[in-house]
Amino acid sequence: MSPEKYHKAIDLYSEAIEMCVDCASYYLNRAAAGMMIGRYTEALQDSKKAVQLDGSSSKAHLREAKCHMALGSVEQATKSLDKLKEIDSTNSQYIAEQRNLRMLEMHQMAAEKAFAKGDFRKVTYDLSRALEIAPACTKFKVLKADGILMKEALNSDALFVRGLSLYYQDNIEKAQQHFQQVLRLNPDNSKARVAFKKCKVMKQKKDQGNDAFKKGRYQEACDLYTEALEIDEHNVLTNAKLYCNRANVRSKLGKLEDAISDCSSAIKLDGKYQKAYMRRAKCYMDTEQYEDAVRDYQKIFQMDKTRENRKLLQNAELELKKSKRKDYYKILSVSKEAPDDEIKKAYRKHALLHHPDRHSNKSPEEKKAEEVKFKEVGEAYSVLSDREKRRRYDSGQDLEDMQGGMDPNDIFQSFFGGPSGMHFNFGGGPGRGGYDPFGGSGFSFQFG
Repeated sequence: MSPEKYHKAIDLYSEAIEMCVDCASYYLNRAAAGMMIGRYTEALQDSKKAVQLDGSSSKAHLREAKCHMALGSVEQATKSLDKLKEIDSTNSQYIAEQRNLRMLEMHQMAAEKAFAKGDFRKVTYDLSRALEIAPACTKFKVLKADGILMKEALNSDALFVRGLSLYYQDNIEKAQQHFQQVLRLNPDNSKARVAFKKCKVMKQKKDQGNDAFKKGRYQEACDLYTEALEIDEHNVLTNAKLYCNRANVRSKLGKLEDAISDCSSAIKLDGKYQKAYMRRAKCYMDTEQYEDAVRDYQKIFQMDKTRENRKLLQNAELELKKSKRKDYYKILSVSKEAPDDEIKKAYRKHALLHHPDRHSNKSPEEKKAEEVKFKEVGEAYSVLSDREKRRRYDSGQDLEDMQGGMDPNDIFQSFFGGPSGMHFNFGGGPGRGGYDPFGGSGFSFQFG
């Protein structure tokens, strides 16, 4: 199957996961598709999720072990295979993967011993064999490049390979030095000249962007990061950082949805980029997309189980819970920090705006809608005007035991005067007494 079809399969499984987040088989299938196109880091996360959802699945543990092995994580692969053996000791693939794991360990140890002895020919041989089992292991690739470099001394081709390795590890400055050395040895090396120019321009744009950001010139910084992102789409680690930097700038500019998009691009390039998850989660909180924020903070806590990250997750979960109930601050159109006098002023305004008598000539549906709004305004005021109730509401406690108390009409009466059952005439014409809260609208209503 072509790579495009595997990408399509990943997209379809992702859609299925959105509809059913607790289905282990969807994560396993997406992991399998990812492995086929070399996306072992993402496949590992999916396999771990499948194990979390269904710990008895031998397929999930096997796939997790294969991903760890492909990434060169011998210790973690061993743990996954041990768990597989506990669950299904007769699994035919267990023996084959155990054999691969032993071969990987053997070649890794042999390469390390050879490196210590200065036998760089054997280093490159053993690491080549190790990379057949662990094709996504950056450590093995770098060690192999080091071995080639040491074996060939000042061979320009070896220096060029080492420079590329550093370049794609986001070590731009070191890579630039290697390409410069290649050009000293071989001035006609066109590939080294192109690579050197890329390093120089990328470092320049990134540094200028960082400087503009520090000086508060956010739009300039955003433009510079954008220019840097256009230099080399294949340098995924550097681009992940550039996307994250641009996200930070865009959040400062108030472009939160664009910032979220940049963080998502960074995470797509580097699935372990915790700073990008953190920045996106903050943007989700600021835009009140609490379910997405909770998912990101869960991911962050899985990567780094600190007390601070646990607190961030708990706060997001609290805001999610609070978002699923009536927002009394929004009903009164005030901020969460509004003082008592502002709450009273807002109540007066909204109570007059939605009082049923003000809408007596409207259709039954419209009158019903205004009655509901009038009642909600009263509910909001009864909670936010009471210091203890407001404290409990702000802390996320349930509302069931807060919603009793004053009738909306009683609250209205306390603001605009008149004993219970008194008839108010709001005609506003000459010779008519009483207070008209609607400003001479010509309406009347009966309390009680």
